Amino acid sequence: MSPPAILFDLDGTLIDSIELILSSARYAFDKMGRPRPADDEWLQGVGIPLFTMFGRYSHDDADRAAFIAAYREHQFAHHDRLIKAYDGVHDLMAELRSRGHELAVVTSKSEYLATRGLAHVKLARFFDTIVGCDSTTRHKPDPEPVRLALHRLGAAPANAVFVGDSVHDVIAGNAAGVTTIAALWGAFGRADLEPGSPTAWAEGVSEVLDLLDGSRPGIVLSR
Repeated sequence: MSPPAILFDLDGTLIDSIELILSSARYAFDKMGRPRPADDEWLQGVGIPLFTMFGRYSHDDADRAAFIAAYREHQFAHHDRLIKAYDGVHDLMAELRSRGHELAVVTSKSEYLATRGLAHVKLARFFDTIVGCDSTTRHKPDPEPVRLALHRLGAAPANAVFVGDSVHDVIAGNAAGVTTIAALWGAFGRADLEPGSPTAWAEGVSEVLDLLDGSRPGIVLSR
């Protein structure tokens, strides 16, 4: 059997964009003249689409559209300045590629924004496909985005791994039948991800390779 396909979430897993996410949200609420949610409250929605997040704070569809427009105004203006790849991610991607793994991004961003971010931090060349929020009708924590990535790669769930930093990633991956690795180098800690019951835990980026190699217990893949 071919090496397992490896799927990654984007924000908080490959790319450190937490300050961009928070500052864009603050700007949007300020522009709309609404009370800001606490940063921790807003971060709980990382991993689900923006229109779902703002739906929790909007009066109607027009109100939500205005929120999103304000968020995008700040996001687009400061995107490149406020994102970077996490330390070790470039080396991890290069090593996975050298071993013959097919790679995908499964994100709640649009494919356009995901591609822009990956290109800016020089990661785009590593990935075979990107599944964004505009790729499916249902979104994480629903398994549909993960299943679409598997379909595009021609990979079976039993021979695939999803690495993500939010409970929404873990729940989606588990429901799709793939092995899940909870990434603890992002915005969330173990207590945030435990409700999703990940297959394994990675404290740092390099531990993903250890898990795949079997030098740390936690993962059993069909081979």
